[in-house]
Amino acid sequence: METNRQKKIGGVIQKDLVDILQGEVRKNGITNLIISVSKVVVTTDLSVATVHLSIFPQEKAKETLLAIKTNSTLIKHDLSQRVRLQLRKVPNLVFFIDDSLDYIEKIDNALKNQENPIENRDLLEKRRHN
Repeated sequence: METNRQKKIGGVIQKDLVDILQGEVRKNGITNLIISVSKVVVTTDLSVATVHLSIFPQEKAKETLLAIKTNSTLIKHDLSQRVRLQLRKVPNLVFFIDDSLDYIEKIDNALKNQENPIENRDLLEKRRHN
């Protein structure tokens, strides 16, 4: 369970990372790309921050994540300049793609199609026998 301190530091990092990443997208003139930081989880010793990114469109997610990981030291430096009055030491940043929206979309699509187990009870019978 996260402590209040971990949550506060995660919130500070999340807010500033959004500004940094969106600023880089705008500064480089990249259009049709949205990067949001959906969650930041900081370890108990405050040495590592796991950053979950939502990238839209999904087709650009892997290449964008690779670019972010490649430039993670520069991103950490920019972050340290922003939070230098709030944090003594900036945690190491580990970036991941947040796929929770994809999961929700798959569930929505399953419920809209013929694979809906609520409306098509035969699907439940097939799964029990497997």
